[in-house]
Amino acid sequence: MGVGLTEKGRSRMEEQKKVILTGSLVIVVVALVVVVYYFFIRDRAKEALPVQEVVEEQAVQVPQEEPVAGEEAGEPLQVELDKSDEVMRGLAGGLSTHQKLESWLKSKELIRKFTAAVDNIANGLSPRPQIDFFTPEGEFKVRVRNRRYYADPAGYKRYDIVADVFSSLDAEQTVALYWRAKPLIQEAYGELGYPDEDFNEALFGAIVELLKVPVVRGDMLLERKVISYAIADPGLENLSEAQKYLLRMGPDNIQKIQDKLRELASALGVPENILPRSKVYLPVKRKS
Repeated sequence: MGVGLTEKGRSRMEEQKKVILTGSLVIVVVALVVVVYYFFIRDRAKEALPVQEVVEEQAVQVPQEEPVAGEEAGEPLQVELDKSDEVMRGLAGGLSTHQKLESWLKSKELIRKFTAAVDNIANGLSPRPQIDFFTPEGEFKVRVRNRRYYADPAGYKRYDIVADVFSSLDAEQTVALYWRAKPLIQEAYGELGYPDEDFNEALFGAIVELLKVPVVRGDMLLERKVISYAIADPGLENLSEAQKYLLRMGPDNIQKIQDKLRELASALGVPENILPRSKVYLPVKRKS
């Protein structure tokens, strides 16, 4: 009887040793996992986090302050929105020496049209309804080669005057006037249905929208429609209406306008590194 009890006791002791050993291994494994996480994974995550935050902040950064580089913006315009045309004509006329600007400023509702045009562009829509002061002379030109239709570069010259006037603007003075007229612009923006949104966001969005337009170097192939033409290259045809409005002005005019947009963005305090990079687009040549 005594011998039987001893064997059972030994068996229980062996089982207890196995349990203790297994438990010890589990504790060691858990401890190793904790050490690896703490000294490697956790520390690396801490190092990587600031980089991720910087990237995210740059992607959505929109200037909110109103200083103008090199000079004070001046006092806000003391005039009602409905009576602001004469004041704006007097001030905006000094932004460029180009004679055509003065005739364009004879249009009415200057601030409202500017605000609506920027809003349209920011939303990918054509600004044409707001720029009634400019109608290009002649028609869109097409040339035929090997039974295919191409945009005629001669037609781009219809828009030379727009690019010339826009590129002639003094960026610093233009931005200074913008800040002075900002309260009136904000009021006009509210009338469009944005009572609680900052117009700066729309202006920044419009600049980015137009800077994304590629400078097409080469023949732009077209497809004949019933009463018009479409761009055969999907990469260009799928641009927004606002972008295609700039695209049809031709590569040289696009370059002039985009260069001035970058100047204006810089004067507004927008860092260059958050703006779209310049892009040259070479259309795919199709075999005859």
